[in-house]
Amino acid sequence: MTGLSSRLGPLAALVAAAGLATAGTVSAQAVAPRAETCPASLPAGTRCWSGRAESGAWYWYARPAEWNGALIIHAHGGPRLGDPGRGDPEEDLDRFSMMVAEGYAWAGSTYRRGGYGVRMAAEDTDQLRQIIRDRFDRPERTFLHGQSWGANVAAKAAELYAVAGDGTRNYDGVLLTSGVLAGGTRAYGFRADLRAVYQFYCANHPRPEEARYPLWQGLPQGQSMPRAEIAARVQACTGLGLSQADRTPEQAGRLRNIVSVTGLQPDQLVAHLAWATNLFQDLVWNRLGGRNPFDNSGRTYRGSDDDAALNAGVERFSADPAAVAALAYDSDLTGQIILPTVTLHARYDPTVFVEHSAAYGEAVAHEGRSGLLAQFYTTETVHSRLAAPQYVALLAALEHWLETGQKPTPDDLVALCESAVALHREACLFDENFKPETPL
Repeated sequence: MTGLSSRLGPLAALVAAAGLATAGTVSAQAVAPRAETCPASLPAGTRCWSGRAESGAWYWYARPAEWNGALIIHAHGGPRLGDPGRGDPEEDLDRFSMMVAEGYAWAGSTYRRGGYGVRMAAEDTDQLRQIIRDRFDRPERTFLHGQSWGANVAAKAAELYAVAGDGTRNYDGVLLTSGVLAGGTRAYGFRADLRAVYQFYCANHPRPEEARYPLWQGLPQGQSMPRAEIAARVQACTGLGLSQADRTPEQAGRLRNIVSVTGLQPDQLVAHLAWATNLFQDLVWNRLGGRNPFDNSGRTYRGSDDDAALNAGVERFSADPAAVAALAYDSDLTGQIILPTVTLHARYDPTVFVEHSAAYGEAVAHEGRSGLLAQFYTTETVHSRLAAPQYVALLAALEHWLETGQKPTPDDLVALCESAVALHREACLFDENFKPETPL
């Protein structure tokens, strides 16, 4: 990309990078909303609809019988790599049914296509807000909620669409949970490291008889590998999934080295390798024109039984600056927030590490906006859905913040959460004193 940068100049190159956000836009006709049967987890009397936006994104909308007048626009995680389907948002609606039980209307979009694209997904998310306003209801308050990668989407949507053309605000507050908040340029490097370290010890992804390709590509263009196949290769190399008695000393040694060097737990390896295979393939080939956003050229790997051999033999790769710029433009967050924003992250999240929230807090502080950000943590070891009363507490804290101007504290969250336990029958697991030591 050096040639492209020299021909177009840095600013024009960044504008060209914006193609990542819109590439893959589908041509579709809007589908009028129809009534749907709501998930059983929603309170009695809730009405649900589904439809399709002009962009091609499918959506679901749920409004409880005792609506409190507020709307939650939800951005889902992933990114999901398959083609979106009409019923996809139902799963998210079911997962976050506690919000509807508290009286909130809820709307979620599939986005127009599968695959990476934070700005694309942010645009589709804001378009859903407009659809609800124009075709259904005009809420008194509107909140953005993003979970996992969807938190990256929601945070980007807040940056781009918080203020309407007439100066009024489209949203009142932002809720970011288990979020990929360090942006794409810092979120996935550890998975590139995993691919390199894994291949050094296992040499089966790809196998010697298979076509070679740079590991940062994930897979060659046009190939596919289901998660079950990745799991089979991991088991063959490390014995993962076998009993201790059935695992050979060689397998045990390889597993020990991989875990020690990468810092991942054994039960996390398959999931992260799957992302480093299929997500990387989508990101590199479909969004970045075959360019490499990952770099381990200066990395010193430590923790194995022979670090010198590992560092001498591991595959090395250098990032293409244009790919990094494109990924940064699409997904990295400026920290220039203008809305009250709360984040929630499990300390031991196995998928999106808690340091992401620290990175976001640092970005916001750099812009002098820390007064608009309240960050909270739990002792949980899960990712996709935290305990229900905790989401309820965050929404209540946001509402109180808007009404009083008082930024919520950890003590406030604990009290709000405890008041929601009786209805939602799950524990409050806030860690009131925890803060991540360093950003990602």
